[in-house]
Amino acid sequence: MKTSFVKIVLFACVVFSFAGCKTEDTLKNLNVTAVQSLYEPVNNKSVVLQASATASIYFEWEPALSEDGSLTLYQVAFDKVGGDFSKPLYVATADGNGANTHATITHKQINKIAALAGIASSETGKMIWTVIASKGVNTKPGAVSNTLEVTRLAGFADVPASVYISGEGSEAGTDLSKASAMKSVSDGVFEIYTQLTAGKAYHFTDANVGTPRTFYTDAKGTLLEGATTCTVATTGVYRINLDFSIGASTMTQISKVEFYFCPLDQFQFALDYVANGVWTAKSKPITFKQESWGRDQRYKFRFTTVDSSGNQAYEWWGAPASQDSAPSGGDSYYYLVPADNSQWNDKFKFASEMDGALVDMSVIMSAGGPYTHSVTKVGVQ
Repeated sequence: MKTSFVKIVLFACVVFSFAGCKTEDTLKNLNVTAVQSLYEPVNNKSVVLQASATASIYFEWEPALSEDGSLTLYQVAFDKVGGDFSKPLYVATADGNGANTHATITHKQINKIAALAGIASSETGKMIWTVIASKGVNTKPGAVSNTLEVTRLAGFADVPASVYISGEGSEAGTDLSKASAMKSVSDGVFEIYTQLTAGKAYHFTDANVGTPRTFYTDAKGTLLEGATTCTVATTGVYRINLDFSIGASTMTQISKVEFYFCPLDQFQFALDYVANGVWTAKSKPITFKQESWGRDQRYKFRFTTVDSSGNQAYEWWGAPASQDSAPSGGDSYYYLVPADNSQWNDKFKFASEMDGALVDMSVIMSAGGPYTHSVTKVGVQ
């Protein structure tokens, strides 16, 4: 028995020793060299950041060498001038999920990084960047770093968590407690569909109680903080989009919302604006079109828009492209997403009981939930 026990102990020692060697070899094989050269942007390059969502800076560097010759992963790291990247301000994964020796970083992202580096809105300042190479462990900061000079966008370092519209010219009037909430559509970006009255003042706030911060937009669409108010020249329904990350706004008038019946390639009626981002049509007749294969009931919506220069355009709203079925019974079936202008793509289908019916229909672009619509049978033709 004693001999057997000794053999087991010896065998275990051999196994653990072998495993330890394998672990050590594996970790050793995960080593990488530091990136030695940075190609783009060149050292001390100066960039004036743009508000466009597509504006970006291209970063490129020399590949690192991995001990096992396999894939190396990369991150672009940023720090203040004089920093050593031990605690970088921000790291961005390289293109290709980290596998490429280049990265495309938007101006909006760079604007946020510049704020972390202490560069004020609309000001020009410098930060440094390098590339961190790794195999998932054993990260290796670059052997060199470049300086990047940027002129920041007119954004806000302290972006509000909530935004409201208030004032005599707004739907809710001057009672702050009744101010209309704006919808958070992405980080730092808020949107609302609302009616504004010509010549009467409105403004934006970060709360509907107490003494909130106030904001306004100027004639160029710049978003600013202060007690100044805004007005519009034409009473109407507007989509207002505020991007606090870049200090910019866009305002688009929605002059018409129409129901489009695909089988007839026809706009059958317009919906009237009610309030709070809702358009409604009452007791409208719906008749499907007879085809050789059955009754066709496909539809979507078109918005007519007018920009700040008075130019008219169209926006289509419909179903996700992947949806091609009769109503599911769930609320999500009716959610509205931007659609193309074709006759057949991105369409909804009426429930079968809507054929020959009178319906109430609403398009709901409210801040309190997903953009959606509703169809309710209220009678028969």
